[in-house]
Amino acid sequence: MKENNFEELFGKMAVRKKEARKKAESSDPDQKLIQRFLSGEEGAFNQLVLNYQNRVYGLCYQLLGSLDEAEEVAQEVFLTVYRSLKDFRGESRFSTWLYRVTVNHCKNRMKYLGRRGYYQSDSLEEPVETEKGEISRQLADEAQDPLEHLEQKEIQILVRKKIMDLAEDHRVVILLRDLEGLSYQEIARILELKEGTVKSRIHRARAELKSLLEKELFK
Repeated sequence: MKENNFEELFGKMAVRKKEARKKAESSDPDQKLIQRFLSGEEGAFNQLVLNYQNRVYGLCYQLLGSLDEAEEVAQEVFLTVYRSLKDFRGESRFSTWLYRVTVNHCKNRMKYLGRRGYYQSDSLEEPVETEKGEISRQLADEAQDPLEHLEQKEIQILVRKKIMDLAEDHRVVILLRDLEGLSYQEIARILELKEGTVKSRIHRARAELKSLLEKELFK
């Protein structure tokens, strides 16, 4: 390939990257907060944390199954984001990048715990201790029949437990797709996979989860 063709090729690539950044900036409401933070406004980062702390903590808990581990990893995630935000190129939405950082931190923690042969998880049946007292992990429908509610609660607990038994990669895609409600495209960007790979992995994950549930329910 001639030198001028190389220049034309790289020029087009640069234009596409610039257009991608502009598109992300125009469609991503977090970009203004990011720019304010990078300009020295610490309060803007605090607002980003407030906007996403529940989602990050929730995903950490779903992946790790432990309140203590989830809290620690969520703190590590935001510390990483604080230190690395200057390197965020804006070619994807901030939330996509944040999910990627969160998933990577959780994967590292799962490997860390796995190497030690010990995995401490909080009981999903126990209430959560807060400053205002204990609260249930499950949301109750006051209009629901108590027996029906009990049955649904038991099923929810079983499903969550079996999700924790899934292979790591299957657990991640099931949580991102079925609990976080992300699109195939978003998951592909978060995990840096092809969209077709994400779809097939989700299909296998659901099949694995179905098999685990059937063994438990019909044993």
